[in-house]
Amino acid sequence: MLCNGAGHDVGVADALAVVGHGFTLDFSTSLYLLIIPFLASLISLWVRVPRRILTVYYGIVALALALAFVADTSLYRFWGFKLDASCLQYLSQPEGITQSVSLWYLLWRLLLIVACTIAIYLLYSLTIRRWDSAKASAMTLKAKWGHTALHLCLMPLMVIGIRGGLSESTTNIGQVYFSQNQFLNHSAVNPVFSFLYSLSHQTGDLSEYQFFSKAESLRLTANVYTTRSLPIDTLLATQRPNVVVILMESAGEQFADAMPHLQQLKQEGVSFSRCYANSWRTDRGTLCTLSGYPSFPSLSVMKMPEKSRSLPSIARTLKGQGYATTYLYGGDINFTNMRSYLIGTGWNRLISVDDYNAEQRHSAKWGVRDDITFATLYDEIVKASTTPSLWGYSTLSSHEPWDVPVKKNADEVLNAFTYLDDCLHAFITRLKGTAAWNNLLIVITADHGINHGSIDQSQPLKKNHIPMLWVGGAVRKPCTVDVICNQSDMPATLLGQMGLPHSDFAFSRDVTSRSYTYPIAVHNYNNAQWAIDSTGHVLYDFDARRTTISESSDANRLVRVSKGMLQRTCHDLEGINDK
Repeated sequence: MLCNGAGHDVGVADALAVVGHGFTLDFSTSLYLLIIPFLASLISLWVRVPRRILTVYYGIVALALALAFVADTSLYRFWGFKLDASCLQYLSQPEGITQSVSLWYLLWRLLLIVACTIAIYLLYSLTIRRWDSAKASAMTLKAKWGHTALHLCLMPLMVIGIRGGLSESTTNIGQVYFSQNQFLNHSAVNPVFSFLYSLSHQTGDLSEYQFFSKAESLRLTANVYTTRSLPIDTLLATQRPNVVVILMESAGEQFADAMPHLQQLKQEGVSFSRCYANSWRTDRGTLCTLSGYPSFPSLSVMKMPEKSRSLPSIARTLKGQGYATTYLYGGDINFTNMRSYLIGTGWNRLISVDDYNAEQRHSAKWGVRDDITFATLYDEIVKASTTPSLWGYSTLSSHEPWDVPVKKNADEVLNAFTYLDDCLHAFITRLKGTAAWNNLLIVITADHGINHGSIDQSQPLKKNHIPMLWVGGAVRKPCTVDVICNQSDMPATLLGQMGLPHSDFAFSRDVTSRSYTYPIAVHNYNNAQWAIDSTGHVLYDFDARRTTISESSDANRLVRVSKGMLQRTCHDLEGINDK
């Protein structure tokens, strides 16, 4: 903060807040570094451990920490984000570094690394002097067993500290984000943790998805991705409505019978009857819906801060149009790096489990149950100022262990979706009686489908089919949009209907536009990808390297197009320009 604070309006209070919020990552990182000394201490109770083992270990750790701290402080000025594994790609071309900075700049950094290494090692050496393996091994048998028991008791505490507690979410970068000032958020992130975290969430080897030449992949997908809107009909009565995006947990169309109120709403709004989920997990489905970015068979983009923070999003676009942006989730918003993604892509306010009282926080396994959070969303809408607003909202009760406060169905899964349907119905009914309804557009969809009963990935048409419904006073008239599409097409379709450009959403299509000439949808999971178009559908397994479902009149072509789509999106993830 001292070295890179120029241009950032920060003070002492901000620095203290950074230290306080960043402590959890510092603590987790420290515990990682203590694993080797901890094991050495335990082993030394029974076998003498040479002191030089820890001497060498502390020297390596001191050098690693010094490198991380100096590199992070130095590179932030150029990159504007925390040290991560992307720096490794530049080490193969050191001439790029020497061309960017002077020799004196590098020498000063080298001296700083040496000085920091020595200072950190000297601090560690104080610990080495206190530790005597010979004395430990000379203890009485009773003392040895006592100390061994103590070590064993401490092990689970270390594991809990490393993973960040006992909640569903594990320690991640997003949990220390606390401000709309990204400089403060970045300052709170431990650079060692940031590097190791990004290293473990890299794109990996995407070469297996390199199927064609660039020219061939572009030819196969030439009419798939279109970024212009040429509306045939206007779905909205106003181009600047207040917008609510509701992501219903796991609520695929397979649960239509358990959600009768949702089916009734389809008669009152715009129903996209052939919408399919891009992926099978909440973090992926959320990003697909809000950023219009595709999913991938073997990785989560939301868990890659270096990529997710740079994505387009409806929040960022509407924020540029003067919209206030708020996201509501009754669970742990640090889960799967969600906080980092939301703040990085334009959501100003975040409301999560921490904003509720103790009773509400424990009303469901995953956090605050849906009837409570729907009430919060209602209050947010009716109390909003004249400033146009965008609200995002993720439900959570329709998730295992299906702990909902009603019992309307013997099947606990169906019962949870009936509860969600009742909550949605009560929410919509209350809003219809308010003045806010007249200028409101509510987009209702699901993050993904799930396995239930006989429906699993062997029946992708049923499992991957999700609702997408637009309701509210801003809807001009009820209708059905009966074209194949993905949830990732929602941003371009919404922005197109609002008369806003969406060329930055390279993989989101306005499905109401005349430019949408080739309706196709894909869904991927566990290194497999499913595709559907007017000829039918296919499922290709990349591990087996074969088509496992082929119910298309032109299956070979559809598989090739599906592969071409994946190759193009992988290139985008890797920063390869296919244009």
